[in-house]
Amino acid sequence: MLSTDASISTRQRSPSLFSRIYWFFGRKEKQIVMRPILMKGHERPLTFLKYNREGDLLFSCAKDHTPNAWFADNGERLGTYKGHNGAVWCCDVSRDSMRLITGSADQSVKLWNVQTGAQLYTFSFASPARSVDFSIGDQLAVITTDPFMEQTAAIHVKRIARDPAEQTSESVLTIKVPEGRLRINRAVWGPLNRTIISAGEDAVVRIWDSETGKLLKESEKETGHQKAITSLSKSSDWSHFITGSLDKSAKLWDSRTLMLIKTYVTERPVNACDISPLLDHVMLGGGQDASHVTTTDRRAGKFEAKFFHKILQEEIGGVKGHFGPINALAFNPDGRSFSSGGEDGYVRLHHFDPDYFNIKM
Repeated sequence: MLSTDASISTRQRSPSLFSRIYWFFGRKEKQIVMRPILMKGHERPLTFLKYNREGDLLFSCAKDHTPNAWFADNGERLGTYKGHNGAVWCCDVSRDSMRLITGSADQSVKLWNVQTGAQLYTFSFASPARSVDFSIGDQLAVITTDPFMEQTAAIHVKRIARDPAEQTSESVLTIKVPEGRLRINRAVWGPLNRTIISAGEDAVVRIWDSETGKLLKESEKETGHQKAITSLSKSSDWSHFITGSLDKSAKLWDSRTLMLIKTYVTERPVNACDISPLLDHVMLGGGQDASHVTTTDRRAGKFEAKFFHKILQEEIGGVKGHFGPINALAFNPDGRSFSSGGEDGYVRLHHFDPDYFNIKM
C-alpha cells in the first residue's frame, strides 16, 4: 500500500524561509521575494527529482531509502514507496504515470505501481544501481550499475513487460564501459531509442548504439568537461541535452552528433541541471561537497539555483533558500514552476513570478 503521513507539513511559509530571487535586466538587478512551498518528507539528503509527463506529480529520491510522491501544484505528499534498503539514487516514471522505476545502493532496481505503492518487480544486481531511464514507449529501461568489488561499471538494458507477471530479469543488452572502475552517474535514451547517452566520473560523454552496444561517439577532452560529470538532463524534444560537472560548468550538447553547443560557467561545482521546456533558459545547482561546507556558507545562503540564458550563456538570475548544496533540480513540463532538492533534506517547490516570463535580454 502507498503509505501517507498527514502530519507532515508541506506548506511551511515562514517569512524567514522565503526564497530571495534576483533577475538581471541588463545591468540592473531586480529582487523579488517568492514564497516557496517547503516539502519535508525525507530525513536525509535529496538525490533526484522527477516530474511525470503531465507535470501534476513530482517524485523525489533521497539517501533515506524511501522515494516520495507529491502533488506538484501545492506540495501535498501523496505517499511513499517502501522496500529499498539503501540510498535511492534515481527514478523515472512511465508516460502514463502508472509505473515508477527506482535505482538504489542496495543493488536493486524496483518497479512500482504509482497509485498503490505496490512493488511490481525487483531487478537484482551484483553492485549498486545508480541510474534508471524509461525508453519512449516504456518497453525498455536503461540501468547503470557502479563498480563494486570485482564488478566494473556497466550499462544494462531491460525489457519492461506490460503484465508484471510476465516480467523477467534477463538483460537485452549489457555494455561494459571503458575506465570500468569509474562510476557512470547518468545514462539516458537518445532520440527514438536508437542510442544511449552516458556520462560519469571519467568526465567523458559517450553515445552508444542501443541495439549492438557499439560505441558511436565520445566527447573530446579538450572541449569537454575536465572533472567528473554529475548530472545529465534531456530537452523536452530530446534534440539536445545538458551535463553538469564538478569542474564548475555545465555544457549543452547535440543529442545526435555530440557537438558541443554552449558552455555555462559558475563559481561552484554543479551537482544538478535542467533545460526549460518553455523558455531559452537552463538551470544549474550545486555547491561544495557536504564535508567541505562551512557554517558561514550556510548562513550566507550560498546554495542557489542559477538560471542562464541558453543561447547567450549569460546568468540571468538565481533562487536562494537551501541550507546546503543542491543535489537535484527539475523544471515542471509546463515550464511555469521548478523544484529543487538539497543536502538539507528539503524539497523546495517554486512557482515562477510573472516577471520571470517577461525577462528581456
